[in-house]
Amino acid sequence: MSPPGQHARAVLSARGLVKIYEMGEVAVTALSGVDLDLYEGELVVLLGASGSGKSTLLNILGGLDAATSGDVRYREHDLTLADDEHMTRYRREHVGFVFQFYNLIPSLTTRENVALATDIADDPMSPEEALALVDLGDRMDHFPSELSGGEQQRVAIARAIAKRPDLLLCDEPTGALDYLTGRVVLSALARINRELGATTAIITHNAPIARMADRVIHLSGGRIRAIDENPDKLAPTEISW
Repeated sequence: MSPPGQHARAVLSARGLVKIYEMGEVAVTALSGVDLDLYEGELVVLLGASGSGKSTLLNILGGLDAATSGDVRYREHDLTLADDEHMTRYRREHVGFVFQFYNLIPSLTTRENVALATDIADDPMSPEEALALVDLGDRMDHFPSELSGGEQQRVAIARAIAKRPDLLLCDEPTGALDYLTGRVVLSALARINRELGATTAIITHNAPIARMADRVIHLSGGRIRAIDENPDKLAPTEISW
């Protein structure tokens, strides 16, 4: 999609997010007043060094963590006021997560790992359909130990998208992969963003990956330092690092 204009609809909005971790007698500030909007159907890269606050921000947006102060809204819903039951429903129905490590269950096949998500969703796609979207239709009956790292990550992506989430939040999805394998994984994410229309946020410390995004959000020291638009974004196959 093109960068959001003034009439674009925000799927997720954060205002004044602060996150402070208490570590004994020491208080560590991970976020210092972050304002952010994620728009319908866009692909965003949140770029920053380790310790910049990007994982903390993603976890709060996805409902895995709570801010010390500030507000988060998903469409018309105020997540700041939501109780545990509503946050569980938000995560289950609207958010897909992809992490650096694949978190697949070794004793289950590829198809069965994806079915873990479809079994709890209201209107899921089939595991077969989800795996086809990440080009693993021929690996459905393999176990994780029989797959490469890139294939395991694509299974994790299929599991995340099988419930048809509005938001796909990815935390260093290529961090454990070499760049050739990483490009395959990024191509799968770009295809899902394009074909399913899921608002997709990828956090990374790897600057070249930002060239595939509609917008690039630069984080440092728990703050957003700049937001760039990419009018001429690249396909993942054109990126190297």
